[in-house]
Amino acid sequence: MRRWPAQDALKPWQHRSWIFITSPGLRLKAAWVLDLYARTWQGEQLGDDEYVTSADAKTSIQTRCRCHPTLAPGKARAMRVNHTHGRGGALACLAVYDVQRPRAKVFGRTEECTGIVPFMNLATQVMSQEPYASVEPVFWIVDNGSSRRRQKEADRLTAATAAFPNTVMVHT
Repeated sequence: MRRWPAQDALKPWQHRSWIFITSPGLRLKAAWVLDLYARTWQGEQLGDDEYVTSADAKTSIQTRCRCHPTLAPGKARAMRVNHTHGRGGALACLAVYDVQRPRAKVFGRTEECTGIVPFMNLATQVMSQEPYASVEPVFWIVDNGSSRRRQKEADRLTAATAAFPNTVMVHT
């Protein structure tokens, strides 16, 4: 079996690739994020009552439902699973992760699409719960959505989260 891949022209284990950093300010943004994960902000150690969250969205998740129910195993019978499924459209999954251990926690929701309104629904879901509603600050590490409109998206996120004055947005 070993000889066949060795003789083939395709050898993925011999392939090397890399990405050159071309985004201006990436090193500074990465330093902010890494500092927050290490519980530091602007050179100061964060206290136990300061929270760091990381939010992101996964778009175009295909929803599917099985056409026939799975039958549980029975006496002398294996479980029966029919893999035929129907398509139910696409959804966006939005999630926030509170990065501090041991209290690390994940919040999530699905929406019909992404954008500022679904993001605000998620922010409201998180920020209306304790302890996030009453502590200051709550750092949010977020990307800016569309790569073509980075500054516009960053400005929209900052303006929208003004409803939560105890938040600090860190855009990547």
